[in-house]
Amino acid sequence: QGTIDPKRVCIAGVSYGGYAALAGATLDQGVYRCAVSVAGIADLRRQVAYSSARGGGITQRYWNRFIGAEKRGDEVFDTYSPLRLVSKVDIPILLVHGQDDTVVPLEQSRVMAEALAKAGKPHELVIHKGEDHWLSRGETRLQTLDATMAFVEKHNPPN
Repeated sequence: QGTIDPKRVCIAGVSYGGYAALAGATLDQGVYRCAVSVAGIADLRRQVAYSSARGGGITQRYWNRFIGAEKRGDEVFDTYSPLRLVSKVDIPILLVHGQDDTVVPLEQSRVMAEALAKAGKPHELVIHKGEDHWLSRGETRLQTLDATMAFVEKHNPPN
């Protein structure tokens, strides 16, 4: 419709949206200029195992159905896990996570940051100490928005 310049699009999301942002950076190459993942899932296999260990059978069934897995160890988890696709990243990624997140553990952003660093991919990691999955404190939300805007403006500057 001409309302968006396709050469100036970044993707950002929280929780599942954070996964979508990482998937956009790994599965949809050439579409975005940067990505911001807040409390996003980087490794589906690890997340399903984490949720299952905490009694999250519903979560496991959701992901199995969503990505077409037939069993817990199905290879399809790796097919759609941004962590396993780091070599395809060609845009900067900002990872933001609450240290005390019990829905999507901080480990998800840490392993992604480690893999991006090892692969020499541009990224930043912001960890909010004492913060949960929902970034419940207003101060933390403001810090996240400020970090996101600074990152987007740096990697997708306005004309």
